[in-house]
Amino acid sequence: MLNINHQKFKELDQLSQQKVPFFFIIDFLMENVLIFNQKDLSEKKILVDFPHFKNMEKQNFIPKEILWKALPQSKEEYKKGFDIVQEHLKRGDSYLVNFTCETPVETNLSLEEIFYHSKAKYKVLIPNQLTFFSPETFVEILDQKIYTHPMKGTIDAAKENAKELLKNDVKEKAEHYTVVDLLRNDLSMIADEVHLDEFQRIDFLKTRNKNLYAMSSEISGNVKPEFQGKVGSLLQKILPAGSILGAPKPKTLEIILESEKHQRGFYTGIAGYFDGKNLDSCVMIRYIENKNSLYLKEKPNWVFKSGGGITHLSRLEDEYQEMKNKIYVPIH
Repeated sequence: MLNINHQKFKELDQLSQQKVPFFFIIDFLMENVLIFNQKDLSEKKILVDFPHFKNMEKQNFIPKEILWKALPQSKEEYKKGFDIVQEHLKRGDSYLVNFTCETPVETNLSLEEIFYHSKAKYKVLIPNQLTFFSPETFVEILDQKIYTHPMKGTIDAAKENAKELLKNDVKEKAEHYTVVDLLRNDLSMIADEVHLDEFQRIDFLKTRNKNLYAMSSEISGNVKPEFQGKVGSLLQKILPAGSILGAPKPKTLEIILESEKHQRGFYTGIAGYFDGKNLDSCVMIRYIENKNSLYLKEKPNWVFKSGGGITHLSRLEDEYQEMKNKIYVPIH
């Protein structure tokens, strides 16, 4: 099913074995793997703002009123894909499916303004094409120790006792347990002594319209000798990222391709930076794309891609609302 770009993953191996620093972006289906050195980033005007790597200057706040309007599909339209997912869940084909949608947005912000003024752990801008502001780490490698931080489960922070509700919600707990188990299994393919360091941590995500709480955990292990210094082989083994796919992976991917109307492209893929020794990477969520990027003279056609995990306990109204809740820019 997957048409993996094996040559590019080999190139990632070669560069990491040579201890050459590079930045990379891999799409959801592992077909497009973009690799950049510092000069490439500069020439293409690609901007990166990661915890340990930045190539942009700080900008002042936007001196204008921000216009932001999302035009989500109707609940009836959303239900068509949701029902396909639920049918597969009832058959036992999957335990968890991350179902996503594409939503047109209208804004007076440019991609550059969104990139510079959004507040997030990981941000990237490819001019005229896309930007994202992700709170979710995929994997980190520090001195051959690997960490992953699955994020699954959100709630409106304005709700009374929101943190407790999120931690104890039966559906959200089941979803989080499934992703943690999946990521622990994934990490076990490339690491030894894998264990859960932190479970159900609650993070606060501030936005202009609606603040959210998100649930995360941390899993770690020691990179197996055969994967040490081989960033490409290691990533190929554990992609696509479990937190934005579901479980079991192969069948769930089939369900996603059947139920989703849009092409994910780079959305829910990963981006990362290798400094010559250590690796930091993120899942590309909270993502805005210009569908007219190939036509420079055309007016930008902005779409925001968002979604959430669906289980057999999911309610249509709740999942539809969660998909809409995630259509935001963290400018405040």
